[in-house]
Amino acid sequence: MKPAVAFIVFNRPDVTARVFERIREARPERLFIIADGARVDRPDDVEKCAAVRALTDRIDWPCRVQRNYSEGNLGCRRRVASGLDWVFREVEEAIILEDDCLPDLSFFSFCAELLERHRNDSRVMCISGTNMQSGMVRTPYSYYYSVFPSIWGWATWRRAWEKYDVDMGLWPEAERAGTLQDALPHEACARKWTRRVQRVYDGKVDTWDCQWGFTCLKEGGLTCVPEVNLIDNIGFGSDATHTHGQLPECIVPAGQMGDIVHNPFVLANKAADLHMASAFFGFSEDVSLKRMCGDLARELMTRARGKLSRRRTE
Repeated sequence: MKPAVAFIVFNRPDVTARVFERIREARPERLFIIADGARVDRPDDVEKCAAVRALTDRIDWPCRVQRNYSEGNLGCRRRVASGLDWVFREVEEAIILEDDCLPDLSFFSFCAELLERHRNDSRVMCISGTNMQSGMVRTPYSYYYSVFPSIWGWATWRRAWEKYDVDMGLWPEAERAGTLQDALPHEACARKWTRRVQRVYDGKVDTWDCQWGFTCLKEGGLTCVPEVNLIDNIGFGSDATHTHGQLPECIVPAGQMGDIVHNPFVLANKAADLHMASAFFGFSEDVSLKRMCGDLARELMTRARGKLSRRRTE
């Protein structure tokens, strides 16, 4: 049985049409469409939102379609969160695509197989279609595990989404306890993540995805990441909500996933996570590795001195 697909759209008919065509090729048996409404200060939104919704009326394959359209504008934070709450009240698992995440067709079968394989494994909370390893292959398998839940084309289960809190009520306690320092691969990355999460918690950034990242980190949840990038993000530009500027250099064009070779080791790949942290949080991997080696060397020296001191005392 093919998993349901949730398609999140807004006001960009051009990119929406390309992603919807790929969904049409995949022919899901159940499709959820989540749409935000026009912004009051942007009169051109009315026509664009209507054009987007009209595109998704073109269902020419056997499919149960359910639509959740907002009449007013809820914004990125509330619209996506409330839309996915609705989806997971209806189904146990789903593949999720936003209007600018263009998948290779093999993305759907990749998600379907891994959703089934990890359905009852609480260690795994997310399946991502995006690989940000600059073309480097990390394992001999079809995917590795990461602490970073990338959401440019992804899938998850109700059991994982139930832990999501768009308001991050546990953040103050987690910040005091240093939770991100424990969960992330480097101190510099944790500091930048902490600043970003704090801005979202304070309502200074209108987004939903940082909260999902925090959810996975606080739960110690892992994400399956394909060794081949399966998503082209076609939404970078001036009309994007968050993805302004250029696509990060660490993302190569989407390819195709062949037969899946499963990874038997359900552990985060530290080298891959360090590379992603470096690519997105702006510090040198070489410097980070040297610092980690230096910290380890200092710890070993401290232990050796302690043993020597005890021997002298004896």
